[in-house]
Amino acid sequence: MAIEFTDANFEELALKSNKPVLVDFWAEWCGPCRMVGPIVEELSNEYDGQAIIGKVNVDNNPGISAKYGIRNIPTILFIKNGEVVDKQVGAVPKAVLGDKLKACL
Repeated sequence: MAIEFTDANFEELALKSNKPVLVDFWAEWCGPCRMVGPIVEELSNEYDGQAIIGKVNVDNNPGISAKYGIRNIPTILFIKNGEVVDKQVGAVPKAVLGDKLKACL
């Protein structure tokens, strides 16, 4: 199950993690986000124990969204050792996200 990242817990759960982190920036009203959401959940199950996978609702967490300059959603950030190492904007097939996540492991 993907973690729900918030402005309050993002630093602790994502930036201080000793595992790679996939962060899906999304919103309820975003059609492409609804396409990516199930893929993020699948990756969360497949990489359980290897990576931290979560979502940020941009409407409820403007602080993180602004910090990372999120202007289009879905945007997926790949974070390793507290730094963004890769980024994907827009809906893409699961294989694309899986390959980017594997590269962070």
